[in-house]
Amino acid sequence: MKADAIKLDGGKAGSVDLDDAIFGLEPRVDILHRVVRWQRNNAQQGTHKVKTRREVSYSTKKIYRQKGTGGARHGARSAPIFRSGGVYKGPTPRSHGHELTKKFRKLGLRHALSAKVAAGELVIIDNVDIKDAKTSALAKQVNDRGWKRALIIDGAEVNADFKRAAANISTLDVLPSVGANVYDILKSDTLVLTKAGVEALEARLK
Repeated sequence: MKADAIKLDGGKAGSVDLDDAIFGLEPRVDILHRVVRWQRNNAQQGTHKVKTRREVSYSTKKIYRQKGTGGARHGARSAPIFRSGGVYKGPTPRSHGHELTKKFRKLGLRHALSAKVAAGELVIIDNVDIKDAKTSALAKQVNDRGWKRALIIDGAEVNADFKRAAANISTLDVLPSVGANVYDILKSDTLVLTKAGVEALEARLK
């Protein structure tokens, strides 16, 4: 399929051919859900921790005699049934990550790109080369284009001046093509690809 390309200032920059096998699929929510879940689970720290019965700070002395009190038999105040006692089978540090094949992750990225095309939220630009690393100038161009929560994906490397200028714009994220991922693509309102980014993604996903 063909898509029109623009420049950062809004001028026309010709057109690009998009591979239908990457940008023309019928988006499948189940595939996108699995890949996003894999990403978020791998990002989860898993540092949650509670104290067990042996870790709470209490004396190990028997709290009262075994028989003759008319109450239940107890050995220590650290038992889980008591206030401030240890927690029974509580969370401990662990990894929440799980495996997902590389082939399936690539498929998810194809469906994420296709979803942006189907929603009309994909913009192709010529490049991100700018003369001065001025945040104010770049912010004006972004506002003029109407981009809100935009993700810009460039080629193998992002222009250093552009990256510096975009660093203080909270609604703008910039990634090289190798960093393109399903979660960030779906989270953005507008996906902006440079021509170099399109070529790099097509080479990566073929």
